Parts: sequence; structure tokens; C-alpha cells
Amino acid sequence: MGSGKHCEIERKYLIRYPDTDHLAAQPGCEVWEITQIYLEDGEDGLTRRVRRVRVNGEVKYFRTFKRRVSALSALEDEGEITAEDYTAYCAQQDPSRQPILKTRYRVPYAGHVLEFDIYPFWRDRAVMEIELEAEDEAALIPDYVRVIRDVSGEKAYKNRQLAKRVPMEEI
Repeated sequence: MGSGKHCEIERKYLIRYPDTDHLAAQPGCEVWEITQIYLEDGEDGLTRRVRRVRVNGEVKYFRTFKRRVSALSALEDEGEITAEDYTAYCAQQDPSRQPILKTRYRVPYAGHVLEFDIYPFWRDRAVMEIELEAEDEAALIPDYVRVIRDVSGEKAYKNRQLAKRVPMEEI
């Protein structure tokens, strides 16, 4: 996970539920257990969240402040925090949003890292994200991924919105 201020350019795909054993077996794969909590919005539409991440038995905490600049890009200020800071931030949780629980498989592929988010509320689909260098860069997707559609610009598939309402349309 990066830290500090940066511009995040990301494509997001709704995919068929992947073979998680196959993902975990990919060279360099990391499996993260994430609890993500959205805080009350900051000024001028600033989205604020905190995460508790367990990877390889170690727990770390992060806070992220994000301001969307386009459908694919956001200015992000992200950093590691202490467990005490995490607890203090959690007191600012947006009461209209539930915590997001997910297992993230981080798989290196073609010079990028594919992030497969597996949620407990879906058994037939998942989300795959890939950070790019530019908005017009082509996202390379391995043959074992079955893409349903690109949902990069669909608010319904942003984690912030999933914390309010989960889309359950037929796929």
C-alpha cells in the first residue's frame, strides 16, 4: 500500500467469482483481510476512511483521505496509523454506512498489481481493480479472469457506496 499524497488512476471491473486458490497460487500473491470503515465526509466532498489490514498474521492500520477528480482518478492522501489512531477515527464513522469486510488478493501481473476484492455478500461475482500510470493506459487482464463489465465510472461499485447498498442485479 502506498503512502503519502499521490494521484490514483484506477480501473475497476466487475468479474465472475474467481478461483481464490488459483489467485493465491500466483507468484508474489499477497492475501489481505481488510476491515474498511468510512468516516463522516470532510470538507468539499473529501472522502475519509480507515482500514485494518491483516497480512501474513500481522495487523496494520491505515487512513485515507480521497478527493475524486474524474471517473478514473482521485487525489489520495494515505498513510499508516497506530491502533490507537484507528480507534479514535472509528468514533467518526459515518452512521449511514456499514463497515466493509473483504479479502483482497494482490497479484502481480504485467508490471502492475491486480487487486481482487472478495466480499462476503456475493458468491457469484467480485471486483478487480488495477492502478494505471495514465487514464488512457490499456489495462492488461489475464485469461483466467472473466470480466462482466468495466464499472470504473459506476458509483454503485465504489466501496463507499457498497457500505450503504450492495448491488444485487442479475449477471
